[in-house]
Amino acid sequence: MIIEPKTRGFICITSHPEGCEKSVLNQIDYIKSKGINETAKKVLVIGASTGFGLASRIASAFGSNSSTIGVFFEKPPSEGRTASSGWYNTAAFEKEAHKEGLYAKSINGDAFSNEIKEKTLKLIKEDLGQIDLVVYSLASPVRTHPTTGVKHKSTLKPIGSSYTNKTVDFHTGEVKTISIEPCTEEEIENTVAVMGGEDWEMWINALKKENLLSSNFKTVAYSYIGPKLTEAVYRKGTIGKAKDHLEKTAFSISDSLKDINGKAYVSVNKALVTQSSSAIPVIPLYISLLYKVMKENGLQEGCIEQIHRLYTERLFLEQVPTDSEGRIRIDDWEMRADIQEEVSELWEQASTATLSSIGDLEGYKTEFFNLFGFNYHEIDYNRESNEMVNIPSFQ
Repeated sequence: MIIEPKTRGFICITSHPEGCEKSVLNQIDYIKSKGINETAKKVLVIGASTGFGLASRIASAFGSNSSTIGVFFEKPPSEGRTASSGWYNTAAFEKEAHKEGLYAKSINGDAFSNEIKEKTLKLIKEDLGQIDLVVYSLASPVRTHPTTGVKHKSTLKPIGSSYTNKTVDFHTGEVKTISIEPCTEEEIENTVAVMGGEDWEMWINALKKENLLSSNFKTVAYSYIGPKLTEAVYRKGTIGKAKDHLEKTAFSISDSLKDINGKAYVSVNKALVTQSSSAIPVIPLYISLLYKVMKENGLQEGCIEQIHRLYTERLFLEQVPTDSEGRIRIDDWEMRADIQEEVSELWEQASTATLSSIGDLEGYKTEFFNLFGFNYHEIDYNRESNEMVNIPSFQ
């Protein structure tokens, strides 16, 4: 079939297998060109099929020849209907890993569920024995609690009072004002239940109970802080409460790992175009301006560059550098005072008329469609593609 991008709001409902493969190969090439010192040799990535999770899996496998297990929840293809991009990403990753003789297996299902946890633990016992690193990179808007059965849904809302600011429809380039009503207490609780640290801790506890964690084991979860511009809807909103909970959880996990000299970290990463960030009001406009400034200053990074820097300059050092709250910061270039000052000045000028010249909306749109395998100039999108791509370890 000829596969074209079809969008519905902030998501693309089709994905291109060859384009997704190109994205994965680009990241593999980057890691191979840079190299990584010896890190963890047996790695579990929870949320392994897109974004930072996929980049973490690629960096581990192709930077350190690590054995990897990836857990994710993706839609397989059917005749005449494409799979989700994460499915094609994983198929491409496994194909390349197996070519190089690397262990790579995947599990598709709800990572919040006891069933998928048990399935993963069984695979680790059978194939790897113990795990040296767990990367926790889940980005889901909904969680069914495995104990209570309650379905929690996260929300993107401010706390206390309504929030009004600019945003952009990145498909049309229209800059407009948006107002978001404040959340309820119940919405905070639900967002924390979905995006906080409880599930991360459940995973680590389950692995430790079965003696599946090696000595000097590490685990890292990903977070974001962002600038004052976005804090009312992000860091001081419902998501921020969930991120606070995630960051506190790192300390309780670390306490539980003392007997194996293990440690849990939260890495605060930079703003990037992801399926999740595209859904957050204000963020697409902020990223459009940020990208322009960071590119002009030679500081722009994507997921794979960020994870390479995390692995080589932070997570696997003898002394892991952290901020006063115990967090790893690889958002340091984004949050530099000169960068934020320039973005703030551009924010005041941003309008439908000015954005194309003062921001990088084209870069934003390109990266958005890249997430789904589109807008790669090397791919002939007028040629028919086979949508029925299998993930090797599922065969």
